[in-house]
Amino acid sequence: MRNQILAALLLTAAPAAALAQTVAPILTTPEAKDAWTYARPAEARVTHVDLDLDVDFADKVVRGTAILDVLAARGAKEIVLDTLDLDILSISDERGRKLAYTVGAKDAELGSPLTIRLGGAKKIRIAYKSQSGARALQWLTPEQTAGKRHPYLFSQGQSINNRSWIPTQDSPGIRQTWRAQITVPEGLTAVMSARADTPAGRKMGTRRAFTFTMAHPVPPYLIAIAVGDLTFKPIGPRTGVWSEAGMLDTATREFADVEKMIDAAQKLYGPYRWGRYDMLVLPPSFPYGGMENPNLTFLTPTIVTGDKSNTDVVAHELAHSWSGNLVTNATWADSWLNEGFTTYFENRIMESLYGKERAAISSELDFAGMLRDVKGAGGDTAPSTRLHGEPGDSAGQLDYMKGSTFLRTIEHTVGRAKWDVYLRGYFDRHAFQPQTSAGFLADLRKNLIRGDKALEAKLQLDRWVFQPGVPSNAVHVKSQTLRQIDSLLAAFNAGGPASAIEPRGWSTQQWKRFLDNLPRQQSAARLNELDAALGLTKSPNAYVQSAWFDLAIANRYDPIVPALEEYLTRVGRNLLVTPLYRGLKAQGDWGDPIARRIFAKARPGYHPVTVGAVTKILDAS
Repeated sequence: MRNQILAALLLTAAPAAALAQTVAPILTTPEAKDAWTYARPAEARVTHVDLDLDVDFADKVVRGTAILDVLAARGAKEIVLDTLDLDILSISDERGRKLAYTVGAKDAELGSPLTIRLGGAKKIRIAYKSQSGARALQWLTPEQTAGKRHPYLFSQGQSINNRSWIPTQDSPGIRQTWRAQITVPEGLTAVMSARADTPAGRKMGTRRAFTFTMAHPVPPYLIAIAVGDLTFKPIGPRTGVWSEAGMLDTATREFADVEKMIDAAQKLYGPYRWGRYDMLVLPPSFPYGGMENPNLTFLTPTIVTGDKSNTDVVAHELAHSWSGNLVTNATWADSWLNEGFTTYFENRIMESLYGKERAAISSELDFAGMLRDVKGAGGDTAPSTRLHGEPGDSAGQLDYMKGSTFLRTIEHTVGRAKWDVYLRGYFDRHAFQPQTSAGFLADLRKNLIRGDKALEAKLQLDRWVFQPGVPSNAVHVKSQTLRQIDSLLAAFNAGGPASAIEPRGWSTQQWKRFLDNLPRQQSAARLNELDAALGLTKSPNAYVQSAWFDLAIANRYDPIVPALEEYLTRVGRNLLVTPLYRGLKAQGDWGDPIARRIFAKARPGYHPVTVGAVTKILDAS
């Protein structure tokens, strides 16, 4: 790649041979400048983080040290890190000499720059502690866990939350290796997104220390931690599940196909480079469906429904081991390079395991979601419907859905065999490196299009990436299964009885197709009929409940309010709860008081990410 990479040869902190193996490049093209970091990596950048932290459940903080390896350009005098509400106690070099530093003004989203005078230091040691409200960390009391006996801690780093518990350069384009020693109360287990060097820990008085190593350079948002009353059960030679004991057997059965998923992924796009692929099933307050932390995917329990219909989430997080973890968006303006690629790759894994129709269901739902998000953003001219745009400004889930549709369109245009050869080569060429939209398109033109002007025009590459809306060549995959659901919808909407609908054996995707496409205006009698026939309020499927509550809220249907309150105080996954708060807010004098009352009760059990999202909804004018 020749797009002005800041190579190790320009820097002077270590021998070139060693850097070639361990230090990822920094992209220096204009579009690779990250607006969400204070760092100036072309001058001085972090290459490795060594953490030694104590987890304090009483004060809800982590405290200890971070030792950072620094690679500085010749003549660089200082390094700038990202922090968010960290208490910095002292900073010194590798010889113990104090280093001067300043903490800059705080921005509510980005935090504060920590500027450190290097004085020639190649390592800096920062003694610090987090604050109890650290944005990345959620602290659960024993009563908020399944076991009710021990507290629980977990993190969510993406996109720029880790600066609230780790002082480093918190940008996806500044990849870093890392090591950690985590000390926790005796009786608890610490797990992290890295190789576990001491899986059982080692006793240290009344506490226990666990150590971890990530030998590959990764974007810092992928450093993740969880501490709790955790147990482990293997699935296969490379895989297993961590969770509280009560969820372990159920989750292991649900994820039984994960070894096959890894095999399918490797056949498609090359070797799995991370060693183990374990999963941690978190409490229901986890704000996302899954998080692709290397070696240890974090998962919400809401995907465990007993029928494997939501294991596409597992396939998605596994696919991130290539798209996102291996080749990473250099800035959050190009997050589609992570999520669009991964959604496409997830679909290919699911097709390999479960057949074309299962993949077609997801493809069609993604296409419908893309059109819905474009419409909701204001139509085909809305800037937020671009793939490459302002960081964090993409409408809805367009990074996922428009991005995957773009790649599927390329596949259908050039042919699957040719596309797969290209994509496997792409992951190999850019392994453990950052990437931009411009860089991807340059690689595509060089290695796939190869000067074919007719193909270039047919693909509409720049239109897909840099322009709003949906290009005219978008491939729309159709599903026969969803056609059957659409027929049931048509019959019901024409006045047919709910009792004529037989949902036995429906997957989550079929339920969602039906519920999401019911007209938003329904009478109380019709809603009561639906609930009585289909058991929606008491559904064991969290996706079904969320979709049902959304419809009921739109019609101010009072009978669901007690169940809605129970749901919102139990589930903290953003995808499922924020639409409900948004719907309540939109219902003004009926819904707004309900939303505020429930949020006041539910807030202590939500992750800070969810608290922030709901607060933004309720505070909107």
